Amino acid sequence: MLVAIRFDDKNPWFSWSYIESNAQTLLDALVEHLYLTAVSIVIAAAIAIPLGVLAARSKAAATSILSISGVMYTIPSLAVFALLTPYLGLSSDTVVFGLVMYALLILVRATLTGLRQVPSEVIDAAGGMGYGKGQLLARVELPLALPSIMTGLRIATVSTVALVTVGAVVGHGGLGQLILSGFRNNLYKPQIVTATIMCVLLALLCEVVLSLVTRALTPWARRRS
Repeated sequence: MLVAIRFDDKNPWFSWSYIESNAQTLLDALVEHLYLTAVSIVIAAAIAIPLGVLAARSKAAATSILSISGVMYTIPSLAVFALLTPYLGLSSDTVVFGLVMYALLILVRATLTGLRQVPSEVIDAAGGMGYGKGQLLARVELPLALPSIMTGLRIATVSTVALVTVGAVVGHGGLGQLILSGFRNNLYKPQIVTATIMCVLLALLCEVVLSLVTRALTPWARRRS
């Protein structure tokens, strides 16, 4: 079936003049988007990595942690904001809380998988060298689990960049704010498309940067592959 595409000169899909006229607005939205993503991922990692370590130490803990984080992951984002708004208000805290919640499952699973992949003979050898539990974790297990943790961090970061746009419903969605206002402004295409492209480029940039950081932190994994 052929679909006729209409080009509207007054409302084109892309416009340089729109970008030039709204450069500061686009920059402000990008900065907020980046801030919400970075804060959410840092908080999620600070919570998820210890939970992943705890899950690796106990099957019962692993079942409980993965079940709870799995249930949290399935709650629709709009419902999360509706539940949090009475307590946190229409603030960036509401958005960050929701984003942290969604990143937890990815990061806990990545940490748990990485720790479970540490060869038992390596752990036995470290024990034989007199490593205590703390030293074993810090100097052997976590470094060897780092490739898996960094993979989880990349996936969680790219997902969070996309999810930040949903925060527009509470007034803190970064580039999503521009997409939403473009819809409300008679489907203003240059604004919607520009904000969408910036969001995709930001996700790709985060992926590339974190891939480079992973390669720099885990040279042994690159040699092994």
